[in-house]
Amino acid sequence: MNFKELGLSDDLIDSISYMGFEKATPIQEQAIPKIIDGKDLIACAQTGTGKTAAFILPIINKLAARENSGISTIVICPTRELAIQIDQAINGFTYFTSISSIAIYGGGDGDDWEDQKKALTSGVDIVVATPGKFIAHLNMGYMDLTKIEHVILDEADRMLDIGFHDDILRIFSYFPKKRQTLMFSATMPRKIRDLATEILKSPDEISIAISKPAEGVLQMVYLCYDTMKTQFIKRLIDGKESCKTIIIFSSTKREVTQIVRGLRNNKYLVEGISSDLDQKQREAVLIKFRAKQCRVLVATDVMSRGIDIKDINLVINYNVPNDAEDYVHRIGRTARADTTGIAVTLVNPEEMYKFLRIERLIEKEVLKSPIPPEIGESPTWNPKAVARKGKGPGKGHGGKGGGGRNFKGKPRR
Repeated sequence: MNFKELGLSDDLIDSISYMGFEKATPIQEQAIPKIIDGKDLIACAQTGTGKTAAFILPIINKLAARENSGISTIVICPTRELAIQIDQAINGFTYFTSISSIAIYGGGDGDDWEDQKKALTSGVDIVVATPGKFIAHLNMGYMDLTKIEHVILDEADRMLDIGFHDDILRIFSYFPKKRQTLMFSATMPRKIRDLATEILKSPDEISIAISKPAEGVLQMVYLCYDTMKTQFIKRLIDGKESCKTIIIFSSTKREVTQIVRGLRNNKYLVEGISSDLDQKQREAVLIKFRAKQCRVLVATDVMSRGIDIKDINLVINYNVPNDAEDYVHRIGRTARADTTGIAVTLVNPEEMYKFLRIERLIEKEVLKSPIPPEIGESPTWNPKAVARKGKGPGKGHGGKGGGGRNFKGKPRR
């Protein structure tokens, strides 16, 4: 379905086209009409499905049709990285409008705080904030929230994992009773449904199912630090002589180059493929790999979708992908057409919570093992410790915080 069929304005369609989007994703097809109709919504959709545009586009569509009257929309999300990402998306979609936005998160200095205060008191349209920093501004008493029309909770399950439940309820106590509330969550455990009953009114529900790994894939996790990964990969390759074709996935082009160099220095037959190569170069590498002229292929996620290479015995994830869909596509390169294969993921302490979320989404707990002691001491599996770090600076009362630099005070037309 294209965006013109979803009831969006012509000006917004132009912005969407300018950003290179043509067809709506399933979550956008289902959510946008409901949000335009003013309904509360609880949506189960993971990162990478287009959920940000699913809630931002219909809100922008509404705001563009009326005069500015102060803060009208609040987006609450768990981390500064996500706040920045959402605000950047808003900036892109509102480029041809006078709608203004600001990202508010912890970790900055006094200048950031003053920039935020100025935006919040001068009538910015959309505020994207982490819970702790938003409460810090609430405590100062200068925000007018009486005209709030839309409130969005993004990655609600992660916010509850971090421990923001009470903060969320406190924030919602400041909002008008008459409002539209949208909740987006990658998973839908009981605690999310309990929160929904407290803050949403007769919501519609949407659930976008994700694909699951094939049954023939033996999934394994090895806990290690980044400095141990290349050495452990050599051990894996040497210990799997029966595996004639191996793919190593990495999240960045730089890591691909480093892994290839490290393996070549140890006389492994290895090639790398990433967006640094043009189409002809990529095809040449794939022909060589299919012909088994090299045993190991190191690739970014550009390779994890749509490439059909038979008889891949071993997939190694050098790092944890950002979302479950990428994980499924990566390990789906092995055990194709009812065959079997092995998928190994190397997980450092900072990636543990990310992998825990993937396990929840694929509804499978993956066996976790330490690396051999002669390589080094493995970290202990403790994903919740990493999750709690997400509270970060700005949690609680007062204090200085980051953000504010994305505020664009465009004049109303």
